[in-house]
Amino acid sequence: MKDKHRVAILGFGVVGGGVADLIINNRAELCSYLGCEVEIAHILDLRDFPESPLSHLVTHDFGDILSDESVDTVIEVMGGEHPAYEYSSAALAAGKSVITSNKEVVALHGDEFIRLAAQAGVSYRFEAAVGGGIPVIAPLLSSVRQNKIREVRGILNGTTNYILTRMFNDGVDLSTALKDAQARGYAEANPAADIEGIDAARKITILTALATDVLPSVDEVYTEGITGIREADVRLARKIGHEIKLVGRCIAGEAGLPTVCVAPFLIPGDSPLATVSGVYNAVEVIAEPLGNVMFYGQGAGAGATASAVVGDLIPIISTGGVNPIAAGFNRVSESVRPNFDRLKSRFYLAFDGADEKIASALGEVIENGGEIAVLTEKIAEADMQQRLSTLGAKPLSVIRFI
Repeated sequence: MKDKHRVAILGFGVVGGGVADLIINNRAELCSYLGCEVEIAHILDLRDFPESPLSHLVTHDFGDILSDESVDTVIEVMGGEHPAYEYSSAALAAGKSVITSNKEVVALHGDEFIRLAAQAGVSYRFEAAVGGGIPVIAPLLSSVRQNKIREVRGILNGTTNYILTRMFNDGVDLSTALKDAQARGYAEANPAADIEGIDAARKITILTALATDVLPSVDEVYTEGITGIREADVRLARKIGHEIKLVGRCIAGEAGLPTVCVAPFLIPGDSPLATVSGVYNAVEVIAEPLGNVMFYGQGAGAGATASAVVGDLIPIISTGGVNPIAAGFNRVSESVRPNFDRLKSRFYLAFDGADEKIASALGEVIENGGEIAVLTEKIAEADMQQRLSTLGAKPLSVIRFI
């Protein structure tokens, strides 16, 4: 093992700054644990940081990093597909391990990066791309995969979870809760990736690959956000003792492709996932003979994400950079959407009070503040859509039970 492990950080925003702070502030602890010093060699950013004590490490040219043979690991925390894809590919090809928190680039290109890492004898790691600060990938690979995994499901987006928590606990509407999340820095000025379920879809795609060895296209994952959740839906959920959460689900098939989706689900109030509130995230694994196990913690923030990023350095240094995920990301061209169409769920459907005849033909009817709520028996997704079409029904809300 070398006396010094040199890293380059791509992106010096909130996460990149958090990574640098952790490496510097915990230098003694890292050295004691790893048996070598971790040193920041370069920081890549478009901006200058004249007030930063690390300003002398800032470069605007990735070539400075690529050509520096002393750089062992590149930490990519830029976000977005480009130029993160090009920089990660080049670093791996040059024999440098890569760590990322970028769920978009992992979901789109993780299979390619893992092959590149294996060819170069280095490592591609992405613990922070799925659960932020929650350690999920390492225990999933080392302690859970020997079980038969039936389902992986989780609350994978802190922004939407915060919004739904405000709607349930404080009785505010979605617009008010979103503005509050933006004011607190939990949501971006353009929150589409969060509230439309795109961020969660990328994460459940990655978890699907780790749990089933199948990496579906993000575009093939049925994805529904929280923009349609109304105050009346929250009222109904409370009435029947449930919570509404945006959940990513990967249900392993007995053979063939898994069922993968992201959507709001009604969850019983005594379920562990129902108790996850605020910006916290959780991933629940259901396996045999293990049973149910849940990983819970902060899904975002500089400190939590930086912790997961630097945590990925430990196995890289201790194993000499050997990639632990040589298998497990097998891109498939087949669509996973048909499996979702066959998924059986109970449904909550909301109708205007004038649609009582239609509602009564679908299931149990409950009055809900001037609206009619219908709770159905389990039915396949495609069959439910067919029944609604046959009846000419146009529900105000459609939410599945988990």
